[in-house]
Amino acid sequence: MSEAIPVTRTVDHGTAKLMPDVDRERAWLLTVDGAPQSYVDLDEPGHLEFEYARRLGFALDLVDGPGRPLDAVHLGGGALTLPRYLAAIRPGSRQHVVEADRGLLDLIAERLPLPEGSGIAVHAADARAWLEAAPDDSADVIVADVFGGSRVPAHLTSLAYAREAERVLRAGGVYLANLADGAPFGFLRSQLATFAAVFEELALVAEPGVLRGRRFGNAVLVASHRPFDMAGLARRAAADAFPARVEHGAALRDFTGGARPVRDADAVASPEPPDGAFGIG
Repeated sequence: MSEAIPVTRTVDHGTAKLMPDVDRERAWLLTVDGAPQSYVDLDEPGHLEFEYARRLGFALDLVDGPGRPLDAVHLGGGALTLPRYLAAIRPGSRQHVVEADRGLLDLIAERLPLPEGSGIAVHAADARAWLEAAPDDSADVIVADVFGGSRVPAHLTSLAYAREAERVLRAGGVYLANLADGAPFGFLRSQLATFAAVFEELALVAEPGVLRGRRFGNAVLVASHRPFDMAGLARRAAADAFPARVEHGAALRDFTGGARPVRDADAVASPEPPDGAFGIG
């Protein structure tokens, strides 16, 4: 392993920086164009530094019973934080990671390589194009954490995209997505309406301040056909260092309001975060 010094490299979609964490010996922060993308502790892959990553992790913990190996698809790769996490907590899982930025994948493979036998296959491809070519009923979970800069790309927000995700998932499968929005929540509500048109069960996990419209922030979407362990998810989210709330059922329908599902022709990227929302010094 090379000496822990910062690395800066021009990749396909911007300037990537890997910065060592002075408090954890083999832990690294990845940013692209100044926006934090991933945090990885190579010695402790079960450690999730970012709040949104922990919320995705809480949901992953509950998919199909704790500890059981999963067939997982990750749309958006970054430094492969959640694939490493899943490999650690559910050994034997078979995972596909789809990342459009080949230069970024090369950087991560060089500087933060996966361990032998991780069960993680990495693909340099567009997330939707890869999903459209994937077999029916082939995944237990899909995790979508795709940002072009700091925005979710438009082609990953539509009803046609949601139907592709549903097709690839098995009957008991779960779709998870990291989204971002702020009041008046036009984007977030449209995503809830879109996925409610495809899946029976929906939940949203976010900090109360975000849900009340006090600030822009991340929200984790959970979608499935079969009932999800909402109580277990709510317990985990509430006990976190940065507590979050789980909205589902009637409260989530009220939040969605009159929003309509998004068609490809009308799809737009998530809103640009306000200055300082996700940046670091």
